[in-house]
Amino acid sequence: MSIPNEILKETLTLPPEKKAELIDKLISSLNEPDEKIEKLWAEETESRINAYELGKIKAITLKEVLEKYK
Repeated sequence: MSIPNEILKETLTLPPEKKAELIDKLISSLNEPDEKIEKLWAEETESRINAYELGKIKAITLKEVLEKYK
Protein backbone atom coordinates (compact mmCIF):
# COMPACT_ATOMS: atom_id res chain seq x y z
CA MET A 1 0.00 0.00 0.00
CA SER A 2 1.33 3.44 -0.88
CA ILE A 3 1.95 6.10 1.74
CA PRO A 4 -0.90 8.39 0.53
CA ASN A 5 -3.33 5.48 0.79
CA GLU A 6 -2.07 4.61 4.26
CA ILE A 7 -2.48 8.22 5.36
CA LEU A 8 -5.98 8.33 3.89
CA LYS A 9 -6.96 5.10 5.60
CA GLU A 10 -5.77 6.42 8.96
CA THR A 11 -7.33 9.84 8.37
CA LEU A 12 -10.75 8.34 7.67
CA THR A 13 -10.82 7.03 11.25
CA LEU A 14 -10.51 10.56 12.70
CA PRO A 15 -13.49 12.38 14.19
CA PRO A 16 -15.06 15.02 11.88
CA GLU A 17 -13.50 18.01 13.67
CA LYS A 18 -10.00 16.50 13.30
CA LYS A 19 -10.65 15.78 9.62
CA ALA A 20 -11.72 19.41 9.12
CA GLU A 21 -8.59 20.63 10.91
CA LEU A 22 -6.41 18.44 8.70
CA ILE A 23 -8.17 19.61 5.54
CA ASP A 24 -7.69 23.24 6.57
CA LYS A 25 -3.97 22.69 7.15
CA LEU A 26 -3.54 20.88 3.83
CA ILE A 27 -5.35 23.61 1.89
CA SER A 28 -3.36 26.31 3.68
CA SER A 29 -0.13 24.56 2.71
CA LEU A 30 -1.09 24.92 -0.96
CA ASN A 31 -1.29 28.70 -0.56
CA GLU A 32 2.23 29.19 0.74
CA PRO A 33 4.03 31.74 -1.40
CA ASP A 34 6.66 30.57 -3.83
CA GLU A 35 9.73 32.77 -3.28
CA LYS A 36 10.77 32.52 -6.93
CA ILE A 37 7.35 33.64 -8.17
CA GLU A 38 7.13 36.39 -5.53
CA LYS A 39 10.52 37.71 -6.68
CA LEU A 40 9.42 37.69 -10.33
CA TRP A 41 6.21 39.57 -9.49
CA ALA A 42 8.18 42.16 -7.49
CA GLU A 43 10.52 42.69 -10.46
CA GLU A 44 7.55 42.99 -12.84
CA THR A 45 5.89 45.51 -10.54
CA GLU A 46 9.02 47.65 -10.35
CA SER A 47 9.39 47.47 -14.13
CA ARG A 48 5.82 48.67 -14.65
CA ILE A 49 6.17 51.49 -12.12
CA ASN A 50 9.40 52.64 -13.77
CA ALA A 51 7.80 52.52 -17.23
CA TYR A 52 4.87 54.60 -15.97
CA GLU A 53 7.15 57.15 -14.30
CA LEU A 54 9.22 57.46 -17.50
CA GLY A 55 6.06 58.00 -19.56
CA LYS A 56 6.47 54.76 -21.51
CA ILE A 57 3.03 53.54 -20.43
CA LYS A 58 -0.05 55.37 -19.21
CA ALA A 59 -2.60 54.58 -16.56
CA ILE A 60 -6.20 53.92 -17.49
CA THR A 61 -9.28 54.06 -15.33
CA LEU A 62 -11.09 51.04 -13.95
CA LYS A 63 -14.08 52.08 -16.06
CA GLU A 64 -11.95 51.81 -19.22
CA VAL A 65 -10.72 48.37 -18.24
CA LEU A 66 -14.22 47.10 -17.51
CA GLU A 67 -15.57 48.52 -20.79
CA LYS A 68 -12.89 46.64 -22.69
CA TYR A 69 -14.08 43.30 -21.33
CA LYS A 70 -17.85 43.77 -21.59
